[in-house]
Amino acid sequence: MAELLARCLENEGVAYLFGLPGEEIIPLVDALDRTSIRFILTRSEQAAAFMADMYGRVTGKAGVCLATLGPGAINLLLGVADAHTDSAPLVAISAQVGLSRIYKETHQVVDLVSLFRPVTKWCDTLLTPAAAPEMIRHAFHVAQTERPGAVYLALPQDVALMAVPPGLRPLRAQPVPPGAPSPDQINRAAAVLNAAKAPIILAGHGAARHRAQAALVRFAEKLQIPVAATFHGKGVFPDDHPHALGTMGFMMHDYVNFGFDQADVIIAVGYELQEFAPARINPQGDKQIIHLHSFPAVVDANYNVTVDVTGDISAALTALAAKVSPKRGLVATEQKIRCLLREELERGRTDASYPLKPQRLVADIRAALGQDDFALVDSGAVKMWMARLYPTYRPNTCLVSNGLSTMGFAVPGALGVKLAHPGRKVAAVTGDGGFLMNSQEIETALREKIPFVVLVWVDGSYGLIKWKMEMQLHRFSHVEFGNPDFVRYAESFGAKGFFIRAADELLPALKQALAADTVSVIACPVDYSENARLTAKLGELTQPAELRCGSNGAKG
Repeated sequence: MAELLARCLENEGVAYLFGLPGEEIIPLVDALDRTSIRFILTRSEQAAAFMADMYGRVTGKAGVCLATLGPGAINLLLGVADAHTDSAPLVAISAQVGLSRIYKETHQVVDLVSLFRPVTKWCDTLLTPAAAPEMIRHAFHVAQTERPGAVYLALPQDVALMAVPPGLRPLRAQPVPPGAPSPDQINRAAAVLNAAKAPIILAGHGAARHRAQAALVRFAEKLQIPVAATFHGKGVFPDDHPHALGTMGFMMHDYVNFGFDQADVIIAVGYELQEFAPARINPQGDKQIIHLHSFPAVVDANYNVTVDVTGDISAALTALAAKVSPKRGLVATEQKIRCLLREELERGRTDASYPLKPQRLVADIRAALGQDDFALVDSGAVKMWMARLYPTYRPNTCLVSNGLSTMGFAVPGALGVKLAHPGRKVAAVTGDGGFLMNSQEIETALREKIPFVVLVWVDGSYGLIKWKMEMQLHRFSHVEFGNPDFVRYAESFGAKGFFIRAADELLPALKQALAADTVSVIACPVDYSENARLTAKLGELTQPAELRCGSNGAKG
């Protein structure tokens, strides 16, 4: 039966499978050698799941990860949950004990289906070879259909060895295109928007997944409406566009929030509630909301949708634009917001202090990478700075874990992204805490000849928790740690290592590393005293009139 299962995976267009072999999964691993699928042997099952997670994020096709039973399957769980909460299509397969003993207490038995059920769209056990074509087809269909997410399938050891009934073969894949939006809902949305005085657009993950950039730009330009993006929506509306407001989702009331404070109508394009709580954009629950997505809105007290336009996002934007006249209600505020963000990044670009300011790191990363290249940004203080300030011009090119905010995904995830897009540069941008959670996958990348760059922001602490402790308690504890010699650590794997000792060394090191056909690790000390300065500055701003674009970038 393992041979049939391997053919079913190949039939689904699986090009890579990430995982670790184990005794109970040997037949399937062996069968994969007789397909076109490339098996990527990883150093941990968690990393395998993160690779599949990020592969799915940037391709729209389900990434696939594989593990043995018991501890192997359990190690997949975090990456599976991350994919599910971030709407990334993923198929996880693991071995399970045989049917002859699954019903009783026995060696390595765990109810894996119950374990995976809360973090998947669908999960089950393959009980007979005859079910393999249907269950594999169903798994990929569910994982890739909106809203995409993770699925899990358990393969009992004895089922993998069973004979296959004659004539059994994989089922043909049938993609499901998004439906057309309802004309009635378009008309209702147009009526709300035509009556609006100060509308604003929020572009979310769904807009990025559906590649709605061109339609969104046309919509914003025709109607003259400013656009903010969620962390997952970064790049679906280019940050160099005159209507771009930057990114919504920072932990405090940021510049972009003032646009939402003044808006009377929010056009939520592909926004999903797990990206951030809607109270951040509609704290009083008094704004009218037009929801445009391929699936209906989820109910929330602060996301009480006025009109729900369900269907193809680009088609909905085009149809709505044809029925609405231009709006210019937020001109002054949007200009101030863009100016403040531009000033903050520009100050960082020219700051020569050492350790480097976060703004300088962001500016140099942007200068080193092309507009189509990828930055995978790990969770922590590094994510806050990159998500706020990193200018992004293409969807899904600044990748964060947001639904679950998982640490340790960026390094293994970079392998999945590079395999999906081998012609584009890939950088994993991570704190020193997150880096050491999955840095063993440097060996995987070197062995599999998958070049990418790791930029480690070094501060010797769990920086975001330290930042929040200082905000809440005015002190911190239990967040600081020691680090290895990062250069020697990288070189011990056979990778290149760099340590930055002056601000003007970072950009040349990034360019050199990105040009190299290998794995490079760049360690750069960061000055996180800027965290407190930023929160103090934002805390001073309470009214839109207080936004000042000038030498101080704040009041006065």
